[in-house]
Amino acid sequence: MTVKNFQLKKFKKSTDFYSVESQAPSNIALIKYWGKQGLQLPKNPSISFTLSNCRTNTKINFTRKQRPSTQINFDVFHKGKPALGFKPKITQFFERISEYVPFIFDYEMEIHTSNSFPHSSGIASSASGMAALTACLIEFEKQVSMENKTEGYYKQKTSFLARLGSGSASRSVAGPLMLWGKHKDFKQSSDDFAIALDASIHPVFKTYQDTILLVDRGQKKVSSSAGHNLMNGHPFAAQRFEQAKTRISQLRDILKNANLDEFIKLVESEALTLHAMMMTSDPYYLLMKADTVNVIERIWHFREETGSKICFTLDAGANVHLLYPKAEKEKVKIFIDQELTQFCQEKAYIHDEVGGGVEV
Repeated sequence: MTVKNFQLKKFKKSTDFYSVESQAPSNIALIKYWGKQGLQLPKNPSISFTLSNCRTNTKINFTRKQRPSTQINFDVFHKGKPALGFKPKITQFFERISEYVPFIFDYEMEIHTSNSFPHSSGIASSASGMAALTACLIEFEKQVSMENKTEGYYKQKTSFLARLGSGSASRSVAGPLMLWGKHKDFKQSSDDFAIALDASIHPVFKTYQDTILLVDRGQKKVSSSAGHNLMNGHPFAAQRFEQAKTRISQLRDILKNANLDEFIKLVESEALTLHAMMMTSDPYYLLMKADTVNVIERIWHFREETGSKICFTLDAGANVHLLYPKAEKEKVKIFIDQELTQFCQEKAYIHDEVGGGVEV
């Protein structure tokens, strides 16, 4: 699939009003993408679990304009209230994708959005938010398009467009695991969109659990976009990109054979590598907190004492994602309540699990 295939050249203009609503989940990367080039293209491939409960719900009302226009007109509301702070990023997104969904010039759009998870909870809402927004646009395209396309095409286009709003949003379209970025072991892989890894995945990973410990709800000192940019000229960047490619191959085999000990080793190393890249950039910075380290040490001790297959991963922040098989759900909940909530702000955590992606 080439980028030109996603251009919409023929569409009807008979629809005066249309309303569409979608939900899209967040995701958590196992192999981390850190560093980008061009227009939202990754410098290394990544693999993520698609989540289920942490979702963005978005509704768009399309009303046909009275006169043709070269302007993109929309209003955006968060939980029913005007959200002017969202407009700059959405405007940039619409400008990037306008050649692929040119009908947005012909309609006034009223966007309503909300999250199932609280703000500042340590879960990146850009992935779920941009995926949900894109899913609405693609569903509307199906109504106005004069071209006969498959569902597979629309899924790829959703991932492609979502990526132009947020790189990680490309991985929130489907599940249970998604690969974004070209890799020699996956013929269908692409830097332009993510693909689902399903057929060769052991069933244990399709019901994996993810409990997010809210160690720090505060605003990050360095945004993810700024962090990605600091990979330009990073002294260890080239080695890191090659390492990620090698680990994709290793994880492919792990996901097929369900070697949970190797899964733990790889996933935890990836999390620490991500933060090591932050601590060795110029300027350097540290996003982990003291209680992040306390949680990690408690996990290691618990695993050693009980033989549990629990492990951790981190995003670009202080909060900790606990990953574990569904069979250990009750045992891990007791562990969290007895030993880990003391390190969480207001003893708060969010329980999630692997899911299937966008729903319209």
